[in-house]
Amino acid sequence: MGAWFDHHLYSLVASLGRMFHKPWATALTIGVMAVAITLPLGLWAALGNIERFTGSVQQARQISLFLKPSVALDRARALADELRGRADVAALELRTPEQGMQELRERSGLGDAISAVASDEGEGNPLPSVLIVSPKGDEAQLAASLENLPEVDVVQHDAGWRQRLDSWLRFGVRLAWVLGMLLGLGALLVVGNTVRLDIQSRREEIAVLQQLGATDGFIRRPFLYLGLSYGLVAGLIALALLTAADLALRVPLADLARSYGSSFALEGFDLAHAGAIVFGSGLLGWIGAGFVTGHYLRQTRPIS
Repeated sequence: MGAWFDHHLYSLVASLGRMFHKPWATALTIGVMAVAITLPLGLWAALGNIERFTGSVQQARQISLFLKPSVALDRARALADELRGRADVAALELRTPEQGMQELRERSGLGDAISAVASDEGEGNPLPSVLIVSPKGDEAQLAASLENLPEVDVVQHDAGWRQRLDSWLRFGVRLAWVLGMLLGLGALLVVGNTVRLDIQSRREEIAVLQQLGATDGFIRRPFLYLGLSYGLVAGLIALALLTAADLALRVPLADLARSYGSSFALEGFDLAHAGAIVFGSGLLGWIGAGFVTGHYLRQTRPIS
């Protein structure tokens, strides 16, 4: 067991030494692997943040009922009381024309212009009363039933928009998986080709070891650790690139969200996901090195 452990440690240290011995080739291999890992992970992180944002949107499934201008405020209050008693209504808020005008003046920044137009036309408040309904259950069914009320002029809800967004998210997740598999295969081939070149430079040494009776596992071990080292370093660089992108986009996105009254902020990978990424990239390098080395050893195994 001691000799076995010592050879594993020697193989690891020797693989690191060979990496540092060829810095440019090592940097090129690791760089290609890092980019191949970063692209699908970046898309995956973006989709995760979009899905988190749409999750908060879906929680606010409010339906806005714009009443007809002819409906008096007393009738609007009575209709609000009637709808609050429905089993499929969780909550309801009445927004009067005065409240709507005040909100329009504050949010649009055109308060003086709105007052001037209303003064010139000599008309009162043209805005209708609005009932904001929070559904309990299926909002599409509730919206369809509320459209038949004689006092209701327009029913506004975003179910169709959210369904389209969910379809885009499902497509994005599938696209991330496809890109991940294709770029992962590319990273596998890059590691395999690098290890193949290293094997070719040591073919005489490998031939001597085979003649002396060394097992395939003994010969393969340093190359496996070489592929593992490539993968681990590439995974760390990919995480660094994703972190840099997150820091570059976090502040402007937060400013944009605040302008819409939202506190949404980007979320990166937590410690568990980061560890899984590094482990997966290392495993990718290990598999690529093992495949190439095993293929070479099967071709050059001495015939007794």
